[in-house]
Amino acid sequence: MTDLPIILLAAGASSRMRGADKLLEIVDGQPLLRRQAEIARAVTTGPVLVALPAPPHARYEVISGLDVTPVPVPYASEGMNASLRRAFAALPPHTAAAMLVLADLPELTENDLRTVAQAVELKSDILIWRGATEDGKPGHPIVFAATLFPAFATLAGDGGGREVVAQAGPRVQLVPLPGQHARRDLDTPEDWAAWRAGR
Repeated sequence: MTDLPIILLAAGASSRMRGADKLLEIVDGQPLLRRQAEIARAVTTGPVLVALPAPPHARYEVISGLDVTPVPVPYASEGMNASLRRAFAALPPHTAAAMLVLADLPELTENDLRTVAQAVELKSDILIWRGATEDGKPGHPIVFAATLFPAFATLAGDGGGREVVAQAGPRVQLVPLPGQHARRDLDTPEDWAAWRAGR
């Protein structure tokens, strides 16, 4: 168990789902967003912050009753960086590092989050610890050292924090996770149907 704060990004519009909400798709018997929030809650004793579209929105109901903190993102339509600005600003003072998790990665497990968290060594010169696929492609979750937090305050657009990762240069440690857990996202109804068929 770790006390690392975890930020769950869940404010996207699911624009390619043609009216459905991918974060409400059922995975392991429950809506994906609730599954991801429960995984995060099980991994840390620290706060779990969930970036969400401005209320009212069905995603708030999905995480009701869980010990997590909703973080409304008024300008979520701007792109992922609006969520990153709000969520990192909401971290407790003196946070030494924080884990970022995308809510739409249905193959991520508790063990994956723990594996990345256990790789964190704050006394090293590493600034980012990042989950990777079994074939070495960088993905999620990502742990950022506090040195990088100020960079999130100025982000704009939909870069997804790539600008902050670039600031870390070579001071990034990839942490291998099973299969494609670190990157498998499902953006369309066809993606979901194919994934379920493959399971």
